[in-house]
Amino acid sequence: MFSPHHVPVLFEEVIDLLNVRRGGTYADATLGLGGHSSLIARRLGPTGTLIAFDRDPEAMEKAQARFAELASELGAEMPRVRFEPRAFSEAKDVIEAKSLDGLLADFGVSSLQLDEAHRGFSFRTDGPLDMRMDTRSGETAEQVVNQADEEELANLIYEFGEERRSRRIARAIVRARPITTTAELAKVISAAAPSMKSDKIHPATRTFQAIRIRVNDELGEIRTLLESAPSLLKPGGRLAVISFHSLEDRMVKDAVRAGMKDGVWEPVTKKPVTATEDEMRRNPRSRSAKLRVAERKSSS
Repeated sequence: MFSPHHVPVLFEEVIDLLNVRRGGTYADATLGLGGHSSLIARRLGPTGTLIAFDRDPEAMEKAQARFAELASELGAEMPRVRFEPRAFSEAKDVIEAKSLDGLLADFGVSSLQLDEAHRGFSFRTDGPLDMRMDTRSGETAEQVVNQADEEELANLIYEFGEERRSRRIARAIVRARPITTTAELAKVISAAAPSMKSDKIHPATRTFQAIRIRVNDELGEIRTLLESAPSLLKPGGRLAVISFHSLEDRMVKDAVRAGMKDGVWEPVTKKPVTATEDEMRRNPRSRSAKLRVAERKSSS
């Protein structure tokens, strides 16, 4: 069902906890290569509707091709699928209020983005410093790296990357500029803040994360989606969110807690759902995934 390069994280848990029902209306805020969405589509039947968002034009093109194959397979059982090639922060502008039975968001960077060197997301393959999810517009990672002053770089690496050695790294980046490729940047970071024995990740991981978050305004996008989710879901509809680092998870947890106080959310998962040992062996990228699910209450 899935290629070895694209395995949707926590896919069984997502489909079960999202409570996908035949004939329902569901939105996938982060279509990616269509892993989770294709599973949702299989359960919806011909009277169901799936609304799929992605601002990455390459991902959208590949996902649409995948859904064309799925339509051939399912035939008359294929639900209506509406593709929205835009940021998920715009969901409230194109989805009718209280129309969704479920809303899914997977905040992880897709395998397509990580594995394609020309996208510039990964330090493991050399490529241009881009990191934009929407390659049609916006500031690139190269512009951030080469134009931000040292203090600004240090602050974003510390805040978005949770990197304790942010000032040392920022100083090294400024001294080494101009930097134009992922390999160059990773080399500068590794020299400034080499791995320690206790480290389980590459020394450039947190800095690359921070720059990517800045380039794509990821936390702003997430904040907007979490704010609009209650107005999009029917009473009893569910929000399922997969996050991959503490900043994202904290935002989701805080939004649900605030909604509980306001009578908006009822938590379905008391604690985040994480990958099993078996899934982590099959898909190492699932190690840091956390799934939280909440249900829209009918009293507000």
